[in-house]
Amino acid sequence: MAAAGGWRAAGGRRRGRTGGEATEGGAVLRRLREARDDLLSSGFWAASAGAVRAPLAAGAEPPARCVCYGLGRFSGCPAARHQLAFLLLLLEELGVPPGRCSLFDPAFSAQEAAALGELGLRLLPDNEEGKHGVEGSATLFYMVHCGKALYNNLLWRNWSAEALSKMVIIGNSFKGIEERLLSRILERDYSYIAKVLKGTEEVALPTHPRYLDTFNDTSVHWFPLQKLKELSPEVWDFVEEPMYQDCDDLEIIRKEDRADGRSPAATKS
Repeated sequence: MAAAGGWRAAGGRRRGRTGGEATEGGAVLRRLREARDDLLSSGFWAASAGAVRAPLAAGAEPPARCVCYGLGRFSGCPAARHQLAFLLLLLEELGVPPGRCSLFDPAFSAQEAAALGELGLRLLPDNEEGKHGVEGSATLFYMVHCGKALYNNLLWRNWSAEALSKMVIIGNSFKGIEERLLSRILERDYSYIAKVLKGTEEVALPTHPRYLDTFNDTSVHWFPLQKLKELSPEVWDFVEEPMYQDCDDLEIIRKEDRADGRSPAATKS
């Protein structure tokens, strides 16, 4: 697993910032290093080793890049900060360079966007509503506590056995979604989650008393090609884009919910 240490800002990124901005950004990075130390010293990161590496152990292709949705305001929220620290440890463990990891959350402030840039991470400029294609590259999607529609949209965008087999999703347990929703609601509103369940392998992250609200109900999901090929051929026939007209509790920020569909932080870059 990733060794203890700390993250340093990518070289040359501090030029042109005022003293106040540099101080604020430094405080954010310091708190992030403290969150990393917490994950390591608590044993949670070490206990997560089996789940994190389960797809690779099962023969999945190592990820070449990462996409992160819905991280939240990590400068002020300890849970979001620990989720970001976990993501950075994950990138180290899997050998994904920070520059190959893209994030989107319309809630990011300009300060948070700058901190992510200092870490070498990239911002997605537009709200994709989760509709991000793997485009032939093995991709890790980090989506802790995101809305069900975001997972459903992601599956729709990659709705083929070949594309799904190149994905690993760390996020809300699909088994938990199935257990909590009435089957008719799951099949009507989140049909791609419903259809992929039999082609999914899932390993839960461990529970830890310090992180009950941070990583609860979080699992690692992957989609072995052989399991996907065993699904009924009819599963692949219906590929209509999800619209959610009848969904009463849509847990997603739509493009039209913002005037330009862009992150306020990304518009400053």
